[in-house]
Amino acid sequence: MNKPALSLAAVPGRRKATIALAQEIEKRGYPGVYLPSFGDAMGLAVALALSTERIEFGTSVQPIYLRQPSDFAAQASFIHELSGGRFRFGIGVTHGPVHQGLGVTPGKPLSDIRNFVARFRKAGERGGGEMPPVVLATLRRKMVELSAEIADGCVWANGARSHMPASLAHLPADRRNDPAFFIGDMIPTCISDDVEAAAAVMRRTLTGYVMLPNYRNYWIEAGYEEEMRAIERAQQAGETEKIPGLMSERWLKDVTLYGTASDVRDGIDAWHASGVRTPIIVPSSASGGQLKAFEEVFAALA
Repeated sequence: MNKPALSLAAVPGRRKATIALAQEIEKRGYPGVYLPSFGDAMGLAVALALSTERIEFGTSVQPIYLRQPSDFAAQASFIHELSGGRFRFGIGVTHGPVHQGLGVTPGKPLSDIRNFVARFRKAGERGGGEMPPVVLATLRRKMVELSAEIADGCVWANGARSHMPASLAHLPADRRNDPAFFIGDMIPTCISDDVEAAAAVMRRTLTGYVMLPNYRNYWIEAGYEEEMRAIERAQQAGETEKIPGLMSERWLKDVTLYGTASDVRDGIDAWHASGVRTPIIVPSSASGGQLKAFEEVFAALA
C-alpha cells in the first residue's frame, strides 16, 4: 500500500508535541505532512523546516485574506529555503463564516485567487528568494482549470472519490500526467472496529461543511442532490440537529474513510486509483483526541 500524507495541526498547549509527532511521521516513512488553516499553519511550517529533514510538507488551505501577498511571499520563501525546497504553499478563498470572522468582504473567488498569486509571485521576484510551488484549493471545474493555468497543483477537502475522475478531467493531460503537479485531497478519517461509532465521528466532523452552500453545490454535482436538498431544508427550518441523520452512508463512504484498519487501507488504495496522487488523511478518533487518532493511524498503516 502506498502510504498517504497526513494532516497535522499545532494544537495550543501541545505545540512541542506536534513537532515531535511530525518527526515521528517522517521516521515512519509517510510522504508528506499538510497543515490546515487553524493553529498558525505558517508558524508550524517554519518549525517543520527546522525540525525535519526529508519529508515534504505544506499548507493545505491557507486563507488568502489573512495577510498581504507580499507578507506571505516573504515567509513562504523563507520556509522554502530553510527546508531545502520541501515546502508547498496551498491557498484558498475559504468560507463565508471565516470571512465574517475576519471582517472581510471577498470579491469573486477566481479573480481574488488570480490576483493574489500574481502579487505573491511579483513580491517573491522583488525579494530575490526562490518561491515554493503554489497549490490551489479546489472544488469545481473553474478553480480546477485555474490551478492548471497559474499554479503548481490542486487540493480538495472532503472531495467525493467517485466524482474525482470527472473533476480531474478538467485538467489538461500534461498537468494531469505530470508527477510534479500536486493532486491531493484532505480526507476525514476515523479508524475503529466500532464502525458505527467511527461513522458518527465523521458525521459530526462534516456537519459544518454540509451547511455551506459551496460544498452542497459541489456534492450535488457529484451525485448527492437528494441528501444535500434535505440538509438544506433542515438548515432553513432551524432543525440542524437532524443534519447528521440526513448524511447517507453512500455519501459518507464517498467523502470520508472510516471503519476497521482493513477498511481504511482499502479506501486509501481506492483514492490512489481515483487519480489522487496524494491522499491526505485527516485523523479523528472515536475514543480520544489528536494523539490517539495518530496512534490508530500508525497501527493501521504499519
